[in-house]
Amino acid sequence: MSTRESLREAPTGEEPGRLLKIAIADYPAIMRAGIASLLSAQPDMEILAAGATADECLESLRALRRRTGVLLLVGLGIPGERGSLWLIRAVRDQFPSVPILACGANSDDLTVSQALFTGADGFVSKDVEPAVFVDSVRRAAGGEVVLAGVPDSWVGRIADNVERTVSTEPVLTQREVEVLAVAAEGLTARQIGHRLGVRERTVTTHLGRIYRKLGASGRIAALATASEFGVLALARHR
Repeated sequence: MSTRESLREAPTGEEPGRLLKIAIADYPAIMRAGIASLLSAQPDMEILAAGATADECLESLRALRRRTGVLLLVGLGIPGERGSLWLIRAVRDQFPSVPILACGANSDDLTVSQALFTGADGFVSKDVEPAVFVDSVRRAAGGEVVLAGVPDSWVGRIADNVERTVSTEPVLTQREVEVLAVAAEGLTARQIGHRLGVRERTVTTHLGRIYRKLGASGRIAALATASEFGVLALARHR
């Protein structure tokens, strides 16, 4: 990231969690600057980082000492092999507790479905009014599944697209597969974290997402579903 767009921590003495901290990955620069200007003008929001590439975004997130209260806004126009969808999957894999809100202009229902399937927690169109865009960011940060600025007729199609993909291939990231594979050995979350070199809290976050994605009530049900889809067999051959 450029010097002006580099990561900055909250000022010393600021009350933890008071501001909604936002990282932006979007292309082109004029679009990124406009969104950053809109959000930074809000009294409850702070822009931590803004960049055009997946690598810039990942580097900034890794540099954070604390990620509590951080939301990632990903524009769906980032080009290249390591584009928007790659970034969403990578962040979901490496930082499972960070909410991801995808945004795009002139996006179709398939594009929105792909973003959600890949790991985004919601979508907001760049064509909505500024107040709606800001409200969508707040709602996504609060844990809501946001679909703002999409026609009502799309909602059913988006749900069908995601469900159809899930029915043929569970939406698990590489890290989630690794966590589930180790969990199959009967280890505790702390032991899994030690094995994989991550915190116990990160493991429990991964497990929670795995259960939701597989529609499972707990570890045993998740393992049964994963075995049915051949996920664990795939993990053993990696």
